Amino acid sequence: MLVRSDRGSATIEFVAVGVLLLVPLVYVVIALSRVQAAAFAADGSAREAARAFVTAADEEDGRRRAAIAVRLGLLDQGFTDPDAGALAIECQRADACLTPGSRVRIEVRVLLPGVPNFLDRALPAGTTVRSSQVAVVDRFRVQETEP
Repeated sequence: MLVRSDRGSATIEFVAVGVLLLVPLVYVVIALSRVQAAAFAADGSAREAARAFVTAADEEDGRRRAAIAVRLGLLDQGFTDPDAGALAIECQRADACLTPGSRVRIEVRVLLPGVPNFLDRALPAGTTVRSSQVAVVDRFRVQETEP
């Protein structure tokens, strides 16, 4: 008759349970740090994009400068995907965004990485962090007149 000893099995069980608990804990810590980075990226990018837009020479240049500011803000926080940030510019006056005294609202959305696209399409599991900033075009801005 063969007698088996339980010697050493407690160590193996402890390691197995420890790994099973450690992996989700590490994932939660990483996910929370990315949420914080996304909040910093969205907030800073929206603020800088608003400043860049209202100080531009014309609306086309302002949109280009705002997009660059958002991209730099996202890169600063480690978001390397160019589509990670969505920029929305909303003007108080639709006909002329850069009219002195008018308001411009900038919204930046950051989609957090880590969820595969096919899974996100089937079951939306991604998280989006949004930030908006309102800037006022300088009241004493020189208006360019058309010849």
